[in-house]
Amino acid sequence: MTPTPDHGEHSYRGTGRLAGKTAVITGADSGIGRAVAIAYAREGADLLLSYLDEHEDAKETQRWVEDAGRRAVVVPGDLSDPATCRDVISRAVSEFGGLDILVSNAAFQATHEWITDIPDEEWDRTIATNLSAFFHLVKAAVPHLRPGAAIIGTASVNSDTPKPELLPYDVTKAGIANMVAALAQMLGPKGIRVNSVAPGPIWTPLIPATMPAEKVKSFGSEVPLGRPGQPAEVAPVYVLLASDEGSYVSGARVAVTGGKPIL
Repeated sequence: MTPTPDHGEHSYRGTGRLAGKTAVITGADSGIGRAVAIAYAREGADLLLSYLDEHEDAKETQRWVEDAGRRAVVVPGDLSDPATCRDVISRAVSEFGGLDILVSNAAFQATHEWITDIPDEEWDRTIATNLSAFFHLVKAAVPHLRPGAAIIGTASVNSDTPKPELLPYDVTKAGIANMVAALAQMLGPKGIRVNSVAPGPIWTPLIPATMPAEKVKSFGSEVPLGRPGQPAEVAPVYVLLASDEGSYVSGARVAVTGGKPIL
């Protein structure tokens, strides 16, 4: 990618805010997932890094986590399969003896100008990867979460202002925001906090891989700050929501949008 995304490799400085905690991060091979992994590791957490099949990218994320002196368990697999979601959580509990933080971040999107251009299987894949996986991961994780644990879903600015050419993606991101609002109420009595982050526009590999070249060229220019954000600029929000400093934040959807408001 040109320019190369900034995941905080040379800028993020941890202060021990996640010391002793363990986390699962999905979509951890690149983009926001890699930035969150780097930040969490430098804050003291051990991590299970879930990804689809981008093995070299995942190894790079693993290297940064281990350079921070933390454990990185790398697990490939397709989260559109509920069994894979259950296996990810089971592996984390087995490796770490428990789980404190779940970050559901993996996503798929594709651009289509008209609804009849969207293949049925692509609709199903998008829903399964982005939304259903969040449900299955949370369902598997909750029995292992103790009071003070945190669940974070990656929503999007599209959850509030959907783009018609990203219809299936829009639906999943709105669903994540809605599910978070319900889960925060359901799990609050157990001391489990649930929040979502609504990024956009953020410069990640998903952008040039799934958008027309002319839109990639102007990506991010429409927001008040006039540029796309970097993954490293999103990660600190995930740190806050996972840390004890966010102990009274639950049911929130935090915008990281370069000044574009969400409701």
